Amino acid sequence: MTKDANLPVETMWEGKYIVAKKQGTWEYVGRARGIEAAVILAVDDEGCVLLVDQFRMPLGRRCLELPAGLIGDDVAGEGAEIAAARELEEETGYRPSRIEPVGMFHSSPGMVSEGFTLMRATELVKTGEGGGVDGEDITVHRVPLAEVESFIAAKRAEGFAMDVKLLLLLGAGILAGR
Repeated sequence: MTKDANLPVETMWEGKYIVAKKQGTWEYVGRARGIEAAVILAVDDEGCVLLVDQFRMPLGRRCLELPAGLIGDDVAGEGAEIAAARELEEETGYRPSRIEPVGMFHSSPGMVSEGFTLMRATELVKTGEGGGVDGEDITVHRVPLAEVESFIAAKRAEGFAMDVKLLLLLGAGILAGR
C-alpha cells in the first residue's frame, strides 16, 4: 500500500458528471455521485458482435466501442442488468433475452477511479435501429466474430479511436502475434 493511501481525499473540482480528486501526491478523476457503468458484450445467434461508434469529445473524433451506459444516472438503485439491457437497446436496437454479469473491471486505474461491470448479452431480439438518444449520433455495427480484427484495423485506418475494451475481442489474436 502506498504511503498516500491513509491520507484524506480532497475534492479539487466537481461537475455534474465527473469529480477531480487529490489524495496526497495522487490526482485522479471519477464519476460524480458514485455512478458506475455497464459495458455490454452482445453476440447474436449468428455469431456477430454488436459494436458502436460515436464522436467522443475528449478524443476529438469518433471512437469504436462496445455498447455501454451508466447505471442509475436517471433511476437511483437501478441494477446493472436493467441498465445494460436498456443501454443495449437504446444504442443498438437489440434487446437481450438473457443478460449476465461477467465481472467488474477498471480501464485506467492509475488515473481514473471509475470501473465498469462487463455484461454478456445473448438471445438478442431486434426492436429498432438504435442510434442512442438525445442526439448521441451512434452508428451500429454488426460484425462477424471471425472478421473483428480486420474490421477494427479498417476503422483504425479511417482515423477512428479504439476503446480499450475492444481488447476483449482481440485478445487471442494479440497473443498469437497477429
